[in-house]
Amino acid sequence: MRRLVIAAAASVIALLPIAAQASPRVDPGVFGGLGTWVDIYDAPAYRSPKQTAAKIAARGVKTVYVETANDRSTVDVVNPKALGFFVDALEVRGIRVVAWYLPGFVKPALDARRTRAMLSFKTPAGASFDGVALDIESLRLKNAALRTTRLLALSKILRDEGGDMPLAAITYPSRGFERHPKWWPRFPWQQVTELVDAWIPMAYSGGGFKGYDATYGYVARSLRLLRNDVGPDIPIHAAGGVANRMDAKELKAFVDAVTDAGSVTGWSLYDFQTTGPQGWAALKTLGTR
Repeated sequence: MRRLVIAAAASVIALLPIAAQASPRVDPGVFGGLGTWVDIYDAPAYRSPKQTAAKIAARGVKTVYVETANDRSTVDVVNPKALGFFVDALEVRGIRVVAWYLPGFVKPALDARRTRAMLSFKTPAGASFDGVALDIESLRLKNAALRTTRLLALSKILRDEGGDMPLAAITYPSRGFERHPKWWPRFPWQQVTELVDAWIPMAYSGGGFKGYDATYGYVARSLRLLRNDVGPDIPIHAAGGVANRMDAKELKAFVDAVTDAGSVTGWSLYDFQTTGPQGWAALKTLGTR
């Protein structure tokens, strides 16, 4: 057993850059304000990138979060040409772009390669992403301790090799882990906090929590527990949704919970394709409170 443990640790260490040093904290402002999300399944958003960018700009969005791949994708960056044109169209309008990758933690070398692909990605105009993030939600690797080890190794790759690239952690909210303690025992809040510049909790209540009170309670407790877990200083961007599964009262509950948290610096609903007029109207009020 001891040999197996040593071998597992060696495989993780091998993924880390040689003689790398952690870069200093950078400006996390890219994760602030109004955001929206585009994943690898949102093909319509890429068909007319300039028109999509214009629609996003009209909503007052400051940052678009785009998915580059997940661990089950057949390539390291899904449809890179279309993605590049979309990013360029957003950048022309002054909208920042944060890329995210969803690791499975089952194949560390693959996760490391696709994480690095975000850092090296260039658009046709030569632009890079304005920030990057890991989507920490896969539970396919059943060994939670090994999952934690691989998560920290992957986060360290981004921290060490990303230079001045802002880095965020997208994850289940603390309330989710509280309700499902077997999902990820001893989730490494503090260790990850030391490696990232912001947290983005997926405080998704749509479809699971009905009405104002249930929605408010879930989102408010999610944000309160997260703040307790990660400390008072690191920025939090609250991601709600899924947008088309929330009625007007539930949207208001999300907005009120984010407002009452007092320390949330960014907000969004997942995702752009599913956010209707009611959702945009609710989000708009957050920028005026």
